[in-house]
Amino acid sequence: MEGVNLENHETIIATEKLFSLSHIFKKVLKYFGPAFVISVAYIDPGNFATNISGGSTFNYHLIWVILWSNIMAIFLQVMAAKLGIATGRNLPEMCSLVFKRKVNWVLWIAAELAAMATDLAEFLGGTLGLYLLFRIPLMYAGLLTGFITFIIVYLEKYGQKLVEMVIFLLISIISFSYAFELFLAKPDWGKVLYHTVIPSIPNREALLIAVGILGATVMPHVIYLHSQLVQYRNKGNTLEEKKEHLRMEKIDIFVAMNIAFIINAAMLIVSAAVFYKNGIVVESIEEAHMSLKPLLGPLSSWAFGIALLASGLSSSAVGTMAGQTIMKGFVDLDIPLNLRRLITMMPALIIILLGIDPFKTLIISQVILSFELPMAIIPMLLITSQKKFMGEFINTPIEKIIGIIVASVIIFLNGLLLYFTFMGGA
Repeated sequence: MEGVNLENHETIIATEKLFSLSHIFKKVLKYFGPAFVISVAYIDPGNFATNISGGSTFNYHLIWVILWSNIMAIFLQVMAAKLGIATGRNLPEMCSLVFKRKVNWVLWIAAELAAMATDLAEFLGGTLGLYLLFRIPLMYAGLLTGFITFIIVYLEKYGQKLVEMVIFLLISIISFSYAFELFLAKPDWGKVLYHTVIPSIPNREALLIAVGILGATVMPHVIYLHSQLVQYRNKGNTLEEKKEHLRMEKIDIFVAMNIAFIINAAMLIVSAAVFYKNGIVVESIEEAHMSLKPLLGPLSSWAFGIALLASGLSSSAVGTMAGQTIMKGFVDLDIPLNLRRLITMMPALIIILLGIDPFKTLIISQVILSFELPMAIIPMLLITSQKKFMGEFINTPIEKIIGIIVASVIIFLNGLLLYFTFMGGA
C-alpha cells in the first residue's frame, strides 16, 4: 500500500508541475506580440542586402557583428518597453510632456522623416519581391505593396492582436524560407560557430560592411513604436502588475529578437556557403535571387523571393504604424487615421512610381536614419533615468552606464557610416 501511495503522490506532484508549466506558458503567450512586430525592422530588405553582401564577400567572418548588434538592440527595446509600461505613455507623448514645444517640433519632423525614410526601403523590398516572384512591373508592384500594407495596418481596427498574428505569420514565412535555404546550402557549421564567437575584420572593406550591419541595425521608428505597442496590455495600475508586465515583455523581446538574429545570421550563412564558396560576389538583392537558381535550384530562388516579399510587406506595415505613433505623439496633430497612414506611405510610393534610382534612394534614406537615431535614443535614456517619470522603474546605475555605452557605439558607427557614404571609404 505504501508503494501505491508513493506512486500516487509522485503522480500528483508531476500533474501539478505540468499544470504549473501550462499556466506559465499561457501567461507568457498572453504577453507575446509587441516584440515580434518590432523585430520585423531587424529583418527588413535593407538587412537582406547587407547580410548577403557580407556573406558573399567575406565568408562567415562577420556573423559576430550580427550577434552584437542584436544584443545592443535588445537593450534599447527593453528600455522602450519599460518607458511605455512605467509611464502609460509612448515615447513621443513623453517627449511632449518633458521637452519644450520647439524641441518637440524638431523631434517630430526628424522622426517623421525617419519613418518615411524607413518606408522607402521596406516598400522597395516588397515591390522587388512581387517583381521577382511574379514578374509584376515595378510600378504596379509598388501600388500593390502599398495596398497590401494598408490592409495589414487597417486590421488594427479589429484589435492589435490581429495585426500581431499577421506579422507573426509573415515572420514564420521568412523563417521557414531561410530554414529551407540553410538545408540546401549545407554550410560549414564549425566555421559558423567560430565566427559567431570570435570577432574578426579581414580588411578595410570588411570594416565598411561591418559598420553597415552594426551601425544601421537599430531603427529609430521601432523605438517609438515599441513604447506604444505595450500599451495594449498595459492595463494594470499597481506596481506589481507593471513589474509582471515588464518581466513578460522582456521574455517577448528575448524570443523575438533572437529569432531575428537567427534569420539575419542565416542570410549571411547561406550567402557565404553558396556565393562565397563559388567565387560570386553579390551586390544586390536581384543578383542574389538570380544566382541562387542555377546554384541551388528553382525552389531555392522561390524561397528567397517569398522571404523578401514577406519581409517587405511586414516591415512596411510596421513603418506605417510607427508613422502614426510619431504623428500623434510629439505635437498632438489631430489628423484622421487613414490620412496619417497615407502620409507615411506616400513618399515611398511616389519614388517607386517616378522610377527614381532605388540604390540612390536607399543611400539617402540611410543618411536620414543616421541623423535621426540620436534623437530617439538620447530622449529615451534621459526620460528613463528620471525618477519623477519612471518611479520604481528608473534606470539603475548599471543600466545608465550600459545605455551610454550602447548609445555612443551606435551613434559613432552611424557617424562612421555617413563618413563612408560621403567619402566613399577614402
